[in-house]
Amino acid sequence: MWKNKMAVVDIETTGNAPKKGDRIMQIAIVIIEENKITDQFSSFVNPEQPIPPFIVELTGITPHQVNNAPLFGEIAPEIYKRLEGAVFVAHNVQFDLPFLQAEMEMAGYDKWQGSLIDTVELARFLLPTTDSFKLSDLTAQFNLSHDRPHQADSDALATSFLLLKFFSKLNQLPLVTLEKMEELSLHLKSNIAELCKSIISDKRKDIKALPADIEVVRGIALKKAPDQTEEEISPFNSDKIEVILKQAVPHYEKRESQLLMTAEVEKAFDNNTYLAVEAGTGVGKTMAYLLPAVKQAAQGNRVVITTQTVQLQEQIIRNEAMLLQKALNQKIEFALLKGRSHYLHLLKFEQALAEEEPQYDVVLTKMQLLTWLTETENGDVDELNLTSGGRLFWNRIRHSGWFLGKEKDPWKEKDFYLRALEKAKRSPIVITNHSMLVNDIQRKTPLMPPFSSLVIDEAHHFEDTCRRQWGKQLDYINLKYTIGQIGNDSQDLLAGRLNKIIHSEPGGKQPQELSDELIQELSHEADLSFGQLGSLLKSSVALRKGQQKYSLSLTPEMKESSHWKKIQYAFERLLSCMKQINQRLQYNLDLVKKESDKLTDSKKAITEETYSFLTEWSEWIQAIRVFFLKKDNSAVMWLDGDLRSLPGSLSLTSRSIHIQEEIKEHFFTKEKAVVLTSATLTIDHSFEYFLKGLGINEQQTSCKIYASPFDYKSSVRLMVPKELPEIKKVSQQEYVEMVTDHLIAMGQATKGRMLVLFTSHEMLRQTYELMKDSGLMEDFVLMAQGITGGSRTKLTKNFQRFDKAILFGTSSFWEGIDIPGEDLSCLVMVRLPFSPPDEPLTKALWNEAERQGKNPFAEISLPKAILRFRQGFGRLIRHENDRGLIVIFDRRLITASYGRYFLSSIPSVPVEERDLESIVQEIEHWL
Repeated sequence: MWKNKMAVVDIETTGNAPKKGDRIMQIAIVIIEENKITDQFSSFVNPEQPIPPFIVELTGITPHQVNNAPLFGEIAPEIYKRLEGAVFVAHNVQFDLPFLQAEMEMAGYDKWQGSLIDTVELARFLLPTTDSFKLSDLTAQFNLSHDRPHQADSDALATSFLLLKFFSKLNQLPLVTLEKMEELSLHLKSNIAELCKSIISDKRKDIKALPADIEVVRGIALKKAPDQTEEEISPFNSDKIEVILKQAVPHYEKRESQLLMTAEVEKAFDNNTYLAVEAGTGVGKTMAYLLPAVKQAAQGNRVVITTQTVQLQEQIIRNEAMLLQKALNQKIEFALLKGRSHYLHLLKFEQALAEEEPQYDVVLTKMQLLTWLTETENGDVDELNLTSGGRLFWNRIRHSGWFLGKEKDPWKEKDFYLRALEKAKRSPIVITNHSMLVNDIQRKTPLMPPFSSLVIDEAHHFEDTCRRQWGKQLDYINLKYTIGQIGNDSQDLLAGRLNKIIHSEPGGKQPQELSDELIQELSHEADLSFGQLGSLLKSSVALRKGQQKYSLSLTPEMKESSHWKKIQYAFERLLSCMKQINQRLQYNLDLVKKESDKLTDSKKAITEETYSFLTEWSEWIQAIRVFFLKKDNSAVMWLDGDLRSLPGSLSLTSRSIHIQEEIKEHFFTKEKAVVLTSATLTIDHSFEYFLKGLGINEQQTSCKIYASPFDYKSSVRLMVPKELPEIKKVSQQEYVEMVTDHLIAMGQATKGRMLVLFTSHEMLRQTYELMKDSGLMEDFVLMAQGITGGSRTKLTKNFQRFDKAILFGTSSFWEGIDIPGEDLSCLVMVRLPFSPPDEPLTKALWNEAERQGKNPFAEISLPKAILRFRQGFGRLIRHENDRGLIVIFDRRLITASYGRYFLSSIPSVPVEERDLESIVQEIEHWL
């Protein structure tokens, strides 16, 4: 099939639903034969209807271009001739084909029938680590010509180039990989099985040796592990640091603050002291702590570097670490270490591959993993772009240690988790994440190798990470999913598979029964207990118009109520069922372990999967005990839920109020250097609030501030609109309407390129809907977190793709997104980022401050809001040449006595009070 005639089709349409009457307005077909482009056809088409402004903005196709174009019926013979006898190829076949079928039918032709190839589907499993499967992103990745995205002729040609790349990649995959893919691809939506079959047929006629870096183990092709040789690092003097930076950093410019920070980190490492460094954007803090870390490594000392985000970990490994090795002209072993659930368990995957599972997401994920195993050295899930269904499948095959002991694992020599641990033991610099470090520090036998110095980057998150990792979570959806994995003795799920192993082994041992009645009772008790929680939420919250999501603090007083006693009793019944399941599965597992020497590898895999399940099951049991059986007044507990989807949306959370002593005991009492750094650690130039959260103070810690070298005065304008009222003096509806009017006027002046930050998702949704319904923003692309779909990364990328785009974000958008240059010209903060006072954790911390006779607003809410404000401010200027406007809609910035603390926490920029007309004029002038 892969050498057959291929008709690569792309269309542009007036909308996305042919059934609603949307029509084709441009079509292009590229013919590929024998893997060469042999013919191209493209034409505008008169859609006989107006083109919506959004589509004009997206495609650049104007009514003028299509009004004099032929009707589809006039070019239908040309199209039919090209499609005849071809394989139909498109980037998202399910979009293009229905439109084409509808138009062909209207033109009097039979529906086209034949084989289909979807290049999105091919991309999903052939490029398992790529961030995006959008055509423009894929062509950029391969440096393919694609000059006019969203125009059919350019898109069809780009898809053709992409298809040929995919043919080439399929052809290079090992035969064993392709053979497994062929079986799996029978369950895909397009005819990829035929494609695989034809390539396999050709490869069998001319079998070539495997590439030097690939090996086949137990029928699965893997990338060989790199050689593990320890490298000596040559020491260097401190006076060489600037020379090394010049060699390492492209377009290096001397920054005094970077050199000063490097010297301070070096001093902390040498003297085993604590250092807190606030380093503004552009200081170059990563290099400032990496160079002293390498110097320590050369002296035989290990440094652990921990970050909050995966992005920063990978950036350090891919960018700064590589630049340093090049500059020093030597190999330095940097190890990336994560919790074991990040790594693939190969025995479990081998077993899952042998199972018949037609579910689409599972099939696609298995195919992704087969490709990935020929490419990955780490086996780390963070490399993969999985669907939500793929994530659930990953939970089955991820690493959770060994029940039968690693010696019984036939994949032990290739195990990714063991490889990561070994590399960490060998490496002088280990990079990890806050969660891994915080969990590991409490283990009896830590996984982290001993170290002499610790760097905590993105340190403003560290207290929250400790609180989260040492807390508990219980939610309905995940519990029900976990229950669904058990099955009864007669089903081909965990219980049934374990039963089969016991019955198949000689000795006549009898497993303990997991009957259908017991599993049904378990599921029923889960529904009843969470149903009771749902009715508690409904009856206890004060309903607000338009609000659906609520949080309810579970106070000691509430836990004395008769309603709570009923809930407690329901969860005790659920717990009793769960313990029975636990006891019976554990008994059956122990029976299997006694016969472990006789087990086949597939039986070992089932045993390990059951052990993983029981580890998770024990955590569920422990969480229910914490919430319903133990009395713990040192923790704050709350219930979250959406009244539109009960009990499905319910989750319980428990967090310790006092964790400072625990943090201090684990991280600040040993003879180790600890460097804490971030762009936002201080409030009014003081580290007191930040350090107090970690159980230490400024007497114990050397504190340094290195301001950003950027010239904010000439690159930033900060404005506050005059007409907007004080938030609390009008209703939310009224305030949202005024905000919307301002955003529409400003958005038109900036021509998009605007990021709008909210503190409430409810207000974001209301503003987004009002703007959309206004009819004034039809040629703008409006994107809203939690509404228009996609992760933060995906929304950010889409925002950068469109010229007239406005992005609405809450919570996670206040920090950690990087939109440099002209892609972001205007930043709007709708409100100062105070946490709602009724938020359970905030409420508990307020009560605690009051008990100590302190001012809770000044002690808790204001410092958090200031740090958040600083992080939001930092979104606008990411590089030296960036410039733009910040507009704060919250007049408390200039009317409230505490407004000055917000202003003194950011670089010195004049605050301009202006009316809307003046702001719009200034925007047009400034940009």
